[in-house]
Amino acid sequence: MTPAQTSPAPALGGARWNTFPETGTMTARQFFNGTVPLLQGVVDSLQSVDSEVLKDQIHATLGLGTRETSLPLTIGPDRGSASRELGSQAEALGREIASWATEALDGVLTHRIPLPAGPLVVRSHCYGHLLTHPATDLLMGRRGGPVAIQLYNEWLHQMVLLRDALLPFTNWRDVPLLVTQTGLRHTEPARDAFLTELLVRQIRHSGIVDFARHVVTGTSGPSGYGFDHGGGTVLPAVVDGSPLTAPRHLLTWRPAPGQVADDTTTYVAEAEDYYAAPRTLVEELLPATGTPGPASSRVVAGPAADGTRTAHIEVTRDGTTARVDLGQALRGHRFASLAPTPEAAPAGEARTAGLWDVLRAPGLVWTETGEVTVDATAQDDLVALALLGRLYPENVALRRTGRHPGPATVDSDRPGRIVIDLPDLATERN
Repeated sequence: MTPAQTSPAPALGGARWNTFPETGTMTARQFFNGTVPLLQGVVDSLQSVDSEVLKDQIHATLGLGTRETSLPLTIGPDRGSASRELGSQAEALGREIASWATEALDGVLTHRIPLPAGPLVVRSHCYGHLLTHPATDLLMGRRGGPVAIQLYNEWLHQMVLLRDALLPFTNWRDVPLLVTQTGLRHTEPARDAFLTELLVRQIRHSGIVDFARHVVTGTSGPSGYGFDHGGGTVLPAVVDGSPLTAPRHLLTWRPAPGQVADDTTTYVAEAEDYYAAPRTLVEELLPATGTPGPASSRVVAGPAADGTRTAHIEVTRDGTTARVDLGQALRGHRFASLAPTPEAAPAGEARTAGLWDVLRAPGLVWTETGEVTVDATAQDDLVALALLGRLYPENVALRRTGRHPGPATVDSDRPGRIVIDLPDLATERN
């Protein structure tokens, strides 16, 4: 992917620290490269440079748990799964961007970037990013001054905006970031709302999607679980991953060759309130008879209307098709617990339900007492996801079948549990 171009490109120097288009798209690395002239300006404005101090500063700013962190997020077991996923993502992104910065600093010290319009002088407000003591001495002491600290403030803030803009995405290197002549500052209002929800409460999936939409499109829209825009689609990672291992809350950008429209369409669930959906007791279904053979599956998007659309997982077997709302399936995946290994049920208490009967049942399937198992060991990941969309999404567990039996537990102590047995990943690879 290449950034949008302007012709001719404005000269670097003075108040101009980039050659970004008025509005265009860039990958994370392309955007980072476009900010490097700010580092050149910092170096030029210092009487002497201690590159190790500047390198330590970006590591401290983008790290978690440091005095200087720009994201005071803990990722311990007391946090929700969304916070843990986003925290782990922040750690990985911070390390990567800091490594780019280390490389860039070494580069501008040995191969100076020309600034044909003169030395950089950029006004940048203080954004509250705490400096290490050595960085304060370097940038604001006798070797630095107002120009050095202003240029560094702007570069550091753009790095923080870049890290945060990429947080929702598993394949963040490929995401087309919307960039303007002020870099990623246009994301600030949406970022503030996103981080506030992340840091002070259990962040909603719709909040993650809304921030991702601002990052890619620059605009908000209806609440949903994903969106189409321009040349691709953003949906939760599990849509083309394993329900056992895929993140529950992160998104994946999927390029769509030939799709060029700039309109944005939001994916919404068929039922906003699943509590009110009709239900079928699993006891009303026939018990399973053997392991069901594999079925074929695919995701089918519905037509767009008023900026929204639904999508379904179609599961086909022997010429018959069951359709499950993708939004409800994703909701089920976020709510499901993971039971790593099988546990033999006490004699007389083992109950089963047929996979196909569950997929074809009206409404959402649930049970009031005991434990019921649905065998999906011969199915692909999308069929397993479809099952999650047909089960009432409370007290549902995904259980990996394997060779090392142990206790199967879920996060709920409510009576009545439905367990989906899935193939062991190691066995699946062999």
